[in-house]
Amino acid sequence: MLESWLEFQRETLAVKCAGLDDRQVRLAAVEPSAMTLLGLVQHMTVVERKWFQEVLAGREVSYDEAIGDGFTLVAERGIEAALADWRAEVQRSREAAAEGSLDDSGALNEQFAKIIGESSVSLRWILVHMIEEYARHNGHADLIRERIDGVTGV
Repeated sequence: MLESWLEFQRETLAVKCAGLDDRQVRLAAVEPSAMTLLGLVQHMTVVERKWFQEVLAGREVSYDEAIGDGFTLVAERGIEAALADWRAEVQRSREAAAEGSLDDSGALNEQFAKIIGESSVSLRWILVHMIEEYARHNGHADLIRERIDGVTGV
């Protein structure tokens, strides 16, 4: 059930970006926010990598410093490249999740441990967190998409 809900949320983000060009996915929600659909895709790529590769699998991962937490846009990086990177990261996340049980846990770095109040979290916790992370940002994506061309819903 958790994996199904996460897949639904992932697909919702892809649907929100479908049919838009690079100019449109760079349009910000509302002032003063700089949040864009392109930024959301990049951000969720970073989030997938953080929780599944770094925390759950315990791998050392690298992040694109040019985009930071994902919300920063760079001129030469468009939606097709961002979606391809996101889809590849989602596949790595699926593979990492499939390798263990819901009770398997991964270690948190000091910063996240202070925020969460634990030194590790289970795969179950990660899946629930990812569902809420996508759901929150899909709400943002829905509003951004509606502003761009009036499209609402999944």
